[in-house]
Amino acid sequence: MKMLLRVCLIAALLICYILLSCALEHEKRKGEEFQSPDKDTDRNIKVKRNYTTANDKRAKAGTPRKMVKKTGSKKLAVSTRSDISCTRLGGICQSNRYICQGRYLKDKCSGPKTRQCCMPVGAWSILCAGHHNNRVRACDVHGCGAFNSRRGNDPHKAVDLVCDDYGIVNTPFSGSLAGPVSRKDPAGNQYDGVKLLSDVHCVKIFNIRPYRYIGPVSQGEALGYLLPLQERFSGITSHLELQMCDGTDPSPFI
Repeated sequence: MKMLLRVCLIAALLICYILLSCALEHEKRKGEEFQSPDKDTDRNIKVKRNYTTANDKRAKAGTPRKMVKKTGSKKLAVSTRSDISCTRLGGICQSNRYICQGRYLKDKCSGPKTRQCCMPVGAWSILCAGHHNNRVRACDVHGCGAFNSRRGNDPHKAVDLVCDDYGIVNTPFSGSLAGPVSRKDPAGNQYDGVKLLSDVHCVKIFNIRPYRYIGPVSQGEALGYLLPLQERFSGITSHLELQMCDGTDPSPFI
């Protein structure tokens, strides 16, 4: 009887040991399964970081540079315009489809090219001292002084302004004197004068004797004096000749 009890006790202990071992093994496996996703996640995070870093490097290396359009060896510059260039000259910026009492100047206003600077009449000061305005020479026995009036077979591409012999001639606008000028008419008569230019205007003033031929001058400053014409042309109206350098009509400015 005692022997049977010992055998049963030993068998029970073995069964308990086996069950305990199985339980421990099961718990161990559950612990490994619980930890394995974290490891995989860490591994995936590392892989993603490496992939992102590699892509960033490739993106930086492959980033295209900003292209600068060139014409020859010079870079194209975007020109900007404003109304200041017009207003400081006394003009008004408006569409050129409107009537301008004076003359339109191009490239002095902002916006489209059809928006131009309208210069008013009388933008220049009086040239001949002692006169109240710039009076255009009327027709006499030697011709007429208006722009495009007939001079033989050619039109007169200048304006004659009435002045007194030896009278003072004033500067019509501020600018710089650019040296002496001269011209001959079809009859061979020579007329001397001086060139005056600014950022906007360029004129040649004939039949005067300037005090100097080079240097800056201010509007209204004494420029020289009128040379007499009566000795060569009896009965002619004494005048100076005002000619734009580009051959256009100076009448809107005077």
